[in-house]
Amino acid sequence: MTVTQWFALMVGVLMLVAALGLAAGVVALDRLSDRRALLTDRIDPANIAALRLSNALQAQEAGVRGYALAGRDEFLDPYRTGRTTETEAEGSLGALLAHEELAVPRTDVRRVRRDARTWRVEYAEPVIEAIRVGREPPPAAAGKRRFDALRRTLAAQQANLLSARTQARAELDRAARFLNAILIGAAALVVASILIATLTLRQVIVTPLARLAKDVRGVVHGSFERPLAPSGPREIAQLGADVEGMRERIVAEVSALRDAELALMEQARELQRSNEELEQFAYVASHDLQEPLRKVASFTQMLQRRYGGQLDERADTYIDFAVDGAKRMQDLINDLLAFSRVGRVNAPIERVETADLLRDAAGRLSTAIRESGMEIAASELPPVRGDAGLLTAVFQNLISNAIKFRGEPPHRVEFHAERDGRFWLFTCADRGIGVEDEYGERIFVIFQRLHTRDAYDGTGIGLAMCRKIIEYHGGRIWLAPAEPGRGARFHFTLPADEPQEEHAA
Repeated sequence: MTVTQWFALMVGVLMLVAALGLAAGVVALDRLSDRRALLTDRIDPANIAALRLSNALQAQEAGVRGYALAGRDEFLDPYRTGRTTETEAEGSLGALLAHEELAVPRTDVRRVRRDARTWRVEYAEPVIEAIRVGREPPPAAAGKRRFDALRRTLAAQQANLLSARTQARAELDRAARFLNAILIGAAALVVASILIATLTLRQVIVTPLARLAKDVRGVVHGSFERPLAPSGPREIAQLGADVEGMRERIVAEVSALRDAELALMEQARELQRSNEELEQFAYVASHDLQEPLRKVASFTQMLQRRYGGQLDERADTYIDFAVDGAKRMQDLINDLLAFSRVGRVNAPIERVETADLLRDAAGRLSTAIRESGMEIAASELPPVRGDAGLLTAVFQNLISNAIKFRGEPPHRVEFHAERDGRFWLFTCADRGIGVEDEYGERIFVIFQRLHTRDAYDGTGIGLAMCRKIIEYHGGRIWLAPAEPGRGARFHFTLPADEPQEEHAA
């Protein structure tokens, strides 16, 4: 069953219990109303009517007795009024006692009517007739005997009515107690049903949800190995199955990550070993290779100076080749060593003034700048955070490229910077031969050259070293699109030395 079905079932049970309690309450209330109506609408008015009937008969008896003694007609007024009242009281009493539970009082009414008729026929009317015509009336003892019998019948009627009232009152009390019991029982049944429904929903819905939440928290805290056992309604079971599927995927991914981590650790060890070998090679290159290379360069230069022009032209050419090769080999080794040191030699990262870096770079290239007639211009350059020596090499390589690939005069290279979030965006623009856009990535690859060594000298490491230094500082460098022959424009970013808010202020 689904959660909705469980809720619908519990609501249906509660509604059924409430309906049963309401029905029982209506029945009890109806019974109470019947008992109250019998007592207040029939028995109590019947008692009043019976009292009126008794008073009417007493008035008739008093009127006849007075008439018999005095013989005056006005003494019959109570008799006549009593007859009218008797008729009305008998009608009311008969109508009020027309109920199946009041059979005895109805019998009493008939007996009272019979005895009253007997008294009137056998005594009252003969007395009135005899006095009117002047005869001797029947003896009073006979009338008294007849009326005493009527009194006894009236007393029996009153006693039966009182008994009926007592019984009706007891029935009313029982009906009230029954109604109270029904209400209390219905309330207890509703409360018990709500409690049972709550416990059922807790057992069926809340408990599986809590168990699933506990398992999910275990998965969240890293307990991936324990499988989930979803239970409960359909939606909770489906949710648990989905979480179990997620856990299985996480287990698989964690296992894959562990394997990858092991492989990565192995690669890191291999890389460390390779770096150690590379450092050893760099040591060998900077010492063992440099020494014989210096000897070759020195002796070939001595040959060139001492025997230049003394041998034939071919020998001079060979000597020139040897000298040039030795020099280029030295330059290449030095550039490779510098390239390999980037990021391995941990110099302090601190605040540096890029204007000072540009000035130092230009000073190192002062001879080449003077001979080429290159003009270096710069706007106000900001401070950045970095390694002063490495960043000076960036400016030096960019100026060297501008000198090497200069075009027609005037020769000029410009530097300026602008803020770009947490970085400063630097631009280096020259007026040289430029670079086509399709070679924008190739020029930053080590040993990649767009021209032959005869056209432009160099080792092809300068821009690759610039990229490595810039990326080491967390920035990037790229070639901006430009028209061929209109110079080259390089952009690179370096982290700012102060927050952007301070700079904006």
